[in-house]
Amino acid sequence: MARVLTPRAEDFPRWYQDLIAKAKLADNGPVRGTMVIRPAGYAIWERMQAEMDARIKAAGAENAYFPLFIPESYLKREAEHVEGFSPELAVVTHGGGKQLAEPVVVRPTSETVIGEFMAKWIDSYRDLPLLLNQWANVVRWELRPRIFLRTSEFLWQEGHTAHATRSDAQAYARRILHEAYEDLMVNVLAIPVVVGLKTARERFAGATATFTCEGMMGDGKALQLGTSHELGQNFAKAFDISYSSAEGGREHAWTTSWGTSTRMLGGLIMAHGDDNGLRVPPKLAPVQAYVMVVKAGEGVGEAAAELVDALRDAGVRVALDDRTDTPFGRRAVDAELRGYPVRVEVGPRDLAAGNAVVVRRTDGSKSPTPVADVVGAVLAALDADQRVLHDQALAHRESRTVEVATLAEAIEAAATGWARVPWSAVGVAGEAEANGQGVTVRCLLRADGSVPDSEDEPDLVAILARAY
Repeated sequence: MARVLTPRAEDFPRWYQDLIAKAKLADNGPVRGTMVIRPAGYAIWERMQAEMDARIKAAGAENAYFPLFIPESYLKREAEHVEGFSPELAVVTHGGGKQLAEPVVVRPTSETVIGEFMAKWIDSYRDLPLLLNQWANVVRWELRPRIFLRTSEFLWQEGHTAHATRSDAQAYARRILHEAYEDLMVNVLAIPVVVGLKTARERFAGATATFTCEGMMGDGKALQLGTSHELGQNFAKAFDISYSSAEGGREHAWTTSWGTSTRMLGGLIMAHGDDNGLRVPPKLAPVQAYVMVVKAGEGVGEAAAELVDALRDAGVRVALDDRTDTPFGRRAVDAELRGYPVRVEVGPRDLAAGNAVVVRRTDGSKSPTPVADVVGAVLAALDADQRVLHDQALAHRESRTVEVATLAEAIEAAATGWARVPWSAVGVAGEAEANGQGVTVRCLLRADGSVPDSEDEPDLVAILARAY
């Protein structure tokens, strides 16, 4: 297996690219910075979508769809927003063989176009809150693309809401942060994220506050896996999103936006992958159990098919590999690369003894198991290995995070992992100095680990790291 992938310790970026190619997750698109997501990768994204969509709907939001093209004038109406996104914009100037009267922007995010329609749809306080989400593609012209992590076009969900009060908007932005994003990342993706407040320097363009979920990758770098933004009344005033209050006055709404993307796939690879390939947490895996016929004949095929049916009846997402015209070793390597949580190998020799072999992806252990006990063994392995992956990732993060007292120590520590340092020892000037050395303030936390409302709160802790 060491010859299939570049070892992580030898060259982590090369390992990442090797894994994506060898596991057939994605490929580079024909235009620089774009990607083709292959069926194996898209199946994982579909599972992420389904899990996220359920959580978003549980929070009361409804799905809608808005146009890919946005009039350039819309983006210019919120000055900070267009300034923040202008270097990344893809602009269409011609259509149908003619120059357009007004250029249109391929959406980098949809605050402006959704704001236009919120203004149209909201009239009274009875229309609030308006809770919308869309699953879409967006385009941000990326200078240094890397599949899943930074591509010029990517897939995501973006939520946009309008509320009658600031406190309602603040509460909803945090509800999504914790109940949708943190819950999915910790309990399904098995990535233990640090949830905190972005600094003003790292804040989303046009927001009054940005909250983030940060995960540590296998090389000690940070990855921003999702963000939720309080937009205050900035977009409401720019697009006149206003309502008649219960008292009869006219008030501007308070809005939020929040998003996660196919970047989570990159995070999954880098947080859990090993030198043998991907390791997919069982709750997320499109295929939880992979039943493999080692060699045809002697009732093996029939026994394997019966195990598939029994596992499916037990609620396991299962697939059968009976391609005995392909060498078993090659098929086993491919299964390891794809990260199937459990393999059930059925061969003539084991079957003659009444057994199948249960192989766990987390540690490679192989257990001869009576055929009658295979379903129970698989269910137990799936349950245990969901926790194993989370606990291994948490132990990795804790081992690579250090407490320091000064900015210089934090920058030094960021060479191999994360640093926790008093925000008062960094400040705005120190953050700029760190940025000049490729280190960023990933987020701010209170001393007890909770999420602050403002970076001006006393005794905050800053997490500094190098990041993707």
